[in-house]
Amino acid sequence: MRRFMDLFRGKKEPEKPPSPVAPPAPPVDPAPAEPAAPAVPAEATARADVAEASVDMVSEGGAVNVKEIEEKVVDVMRNTFDPEIPVNIYELGLVYETRVEDSGEVHIKMTLTSPACPVAGTLPPEVASKVRAIPGVTDVKLDLVWDPPWNPNMMTEAARLQLGMM
Repeated sequence: MRRFMDLFRGKKEPEKPPSPVAPPAPPVDPAPAEPAAPAVPAEATARADVAEASVDMVSEGGAVNVKEIEEKVVDVMRNTFDPEIPVNIYELGLVYETRVEDSGEVHIKMTLTSPACPVAGTLPPEVASKVRAIPGVTDVKLDLVWDPPWNPNMMTEAARLQLGMM
């Protein structure tokens, strides 16, 4: 405490002789670090995943597995909903035809509940985009048709039950 008070009052401590200090050791060169791998954007990783999955959808002869792609297209349709009706577009009967070519090109013929449907500009591109993301799909040709006109009789029993129409 006394030393603190002396310092506080401005008294200096007696100087101490410098203690011998060893010179600093020369820096050791670490082993050269391996160059860091370049960062891969998430999009590229996702595309690589799709490319790997695409290989699974291609048969040994180089042709796509049409049956698997058809099943995945139907799954996409069953997971795409009309925002105004809480039923998927497949059960609603909006999808008239799906066809998968050996080349991986998918053809879809679908309609909407009416030509004045508010999602006419967004639902078909959404469907095409989701189908295009399926591994093995090379292109999507979506035809929005109005003939035959959609009517509630085109819904599956499951859709009618879901909407309380049974």
